[in-house]
Amino acid sequence: MAITVYLGKRDFVDHITHVDPIDGVVLIEPDYVKDRRVFGHVLAAFRYGREDLDVLGLTFRKDLYLAAEQIFPQDVITSKRPLTRLQERLIKKLGPYAYPFYFELPPHCPASVTLQPAPGDTGKPCGVDYELKAFVGESQDDKPHKRNSVRLAIRKIMYAPSKQGEQPSVEVSKEFMMSPNKLHLEASLDKELYHHGENIAVNVHIANNSNRTCDSLQTYACSRLPSINVQLLKQRASKL
Repeated sequence: MAITVYLGKRDFVDHITHVDPIDGVVLIEPDYVKDRRVFGHVLAAFRYGREDLDVLGLTFRKDLYLAAEQIFPQDVITSKRPLTRLQERLIKKLGPYAYPFYFELPPHCPASVTLQPAPGDTGKPCGVDYELKAFVGESQDDKPHKRNSVRLAIRKIMYAPSKQGEQPSVEVSKEFMMSPNKLHLEASLDKELYHHGENIAVNVHIANNSNRTCDSLQTYACSRLPSINVQLLKQRASKL
């Protein structure tokens, strides 16, 4: 194997104020690498459509390079960076050809999400996933091959708060033409945090002071993914 990547974990927690750093080491074979370099990337992929619909060069997937670093040879900044406890133990065990890397995810990047595929769907599910990649090349722009690169799937996760927050509620009023008064609706939930399999109880209060008739009432629950600015993806990728 040309290079081997060692990580202490694959799940990195978002603590709101900061995100766990991605630290580890890369073990290289000097006879294979020779005078080339070893680079590392952290990539977030946002898939919003099925793979079988990727036609005519149009893909329902956007990639965002969140972090990049030259791992070998080390530059002045990386060589002076203090090692983590994990890196110290790995380098001591693996020897002089183990080189550390350290990535920090930018704030407000989305957590890993996988949407449950519908019956009959094939290919990778929609959602947000993360990948750590290390490869051998002349520059960061080189296209890595399977024989000289390593890819590891990682996750950015957020834990649910340990305590319940305030009871969510919202009010809205609707005006109608030729009606002197408004229709007022107030909706509230019995609690803020729900776990998988729990029922969501919605309390609705309607005060119809208008001259219109309210025929029906619909409620639904939806799961929203954090929006990813496509232009921001292009800007970040171009900087690399």
